[in-house]
Amino acid sequence: MTAPVPAALGNPAKQHFIGGAWHPSVSGETLDTWNPATGTVLATLARGGPEDIDRAVASARRAFEGPWSRFTPNQRMMLLMRAAEVLESNYDELAMLESMDMGAPHARVLGMKGSLVQLVQYFGSQAVNWTGTTIPNSLKGSFTTLTLKAPVGVVGGIIPWNAPLLSMWWIMGGALATGCTAVIKPAEDASLTTLRTAELLMEAGVPEGVINVVTGYGTEAGAALAAHMDVDRIAFTGSTQTGREIIRASAGNMKRIQVELGGKSPDIVFADADLDRAVPGAAMGVFTNSGQICSAGTRVFVQRGIQEAFLEAMAAYTKTIRVGDPFDSETQLGPLVSERQLERVMGYVESGHQEGARLSAGGHRVGGALAQGYFMEPTIFGGVTNDMTIAREEIFGPVASVIPFDTEEEALRLANDTSYGLAGAVWTSSLGTATRMIHGMKAGKLWVNAYGLADPAVGFSGYKQSGYGMKGGRDHIEAFLYEKSVYINNL
Repeated sequence: MTAPVPAALGNPAKQHFIGGAWHPSVSGETLDTWNPATGTVLATLARGGPEDIDRAVASARRAFEGPWSRFTPNQRMMLLMRAAEVLESNYDELAMLESMDMGAPHARVLGMKGSLVQLVQYFGSQAVNWTGTTIPNSLKGSFTTLTLKAPVGVVGGIIPWNAPLLSMWWIMGGALATGCTAVIKPAEDASLTTLRTAELLMEAGVPEGVINVVTGYGTEAGAALAAHMDVDRIAFTGSTQTGREIIRASAGNMKRIQVELGGKSPDIVFADADLDRAVPGAAMGVFTNSGQICSAGTRVFVQRGIQEAFLEAMAAYTKTIRVGDPFDSETQLGPLVSERQLERVMGYVESGHQEGARLSAGGHRVGGALAQGYFMEPTIFGGVTNDMTIAREEIFGPVASVIPFDTEEEALRLANDTSYGLAGAVWTSSLGTATRMIHGMKAGKLWVNAYGLADPAVGFSGYKQSGYGMKGGRDHIEAFLYEKSVYINNL
């Protein structure tokens, strides 16, 4: 199925969006971005470097100290509400760009429209919802003591390729709600929706320079943004290895940091679980977005008494999942984002074979009419032990490892035996089991009899090597602010 070309691709040569205008890279260099469903070049991006980051940060600083600083909380709230309306009215184009750029099934992206609008509206509500305090004091004399909150300044955001349409708003939403400005570096594999969104925000009334986008490689533009001495806060979503580099780079001017990193999340199924829900829930907890989700439940722990029945049911369910053209309305899983990522994931499949895991479903690249794209069958390994490579390392592809356990205590020990701590879930009909498990599991986001639900008002964070800093909720907004303690002499 061939998708119509979005208006934003009328000119496939894309530039940086800085100060409300398009700019080529200072170096003049470009890079190609590919359609993962066809293996063909989709567009050409400006290849940003330190000079382009300098230009974008300077633009953001001017905007922060200019008219934007005089916007009231109510004005920022109304601006975000207008942004939600503009995004909603242009969503068909954005969804098409997202599907072409990173391969997500178009029907699935269309279904995320409400989530995007809700996320932007949530940040609009937060623009008028942060406060300081008055504090009783024990000073001699007559003094009033209080605290004030103020925006930190210029925020740098480095976002991933697996869901840019939503990911960018964890940075832009917080910035617009609090009066900060932002420089966004999208992933080189999927930059088009971020560029188009920045352009649409101008239509919503966002002042020039408040939101800037620099495209390019992480080792060049991303590294320059993380190290920039005039960036006050950095937010990053991506691999743990790159997260460590971001943290080191931030030390120069002691930037505030929020990092959401890798995961190897446990999804625990007890014998008393409702398998009609647990089987598809656990399967799609791994396979949604072709496994390209940080919080994917890739370690599926199943109580030994039902392990074989569960494996058989999960394999049967997996065979019903439609892998195909993102613009086919029946498609449930699209391609992996790049040939590089496909090769990486297939390398883990080979590792599973070599270490003695038993393939129960999938395990191959999809051929035939889809052979030119980066498609892979959803894959299940049984007979996995928690020390195998496929159970230890983040694969970021549609590969599930099913691991048996006997007791609740063993399930907790195995679930927590990982360097990651991003998410986890438990399937059981026992409230007591569920309660003990969620108290015992060491992860920042947990589900019971469900997987993957998210609400911006609740938010989430990582633990251990899955990162730190809240995304969503009150603490997310607080991270864009700093606090001033004030002493007033009541003369």
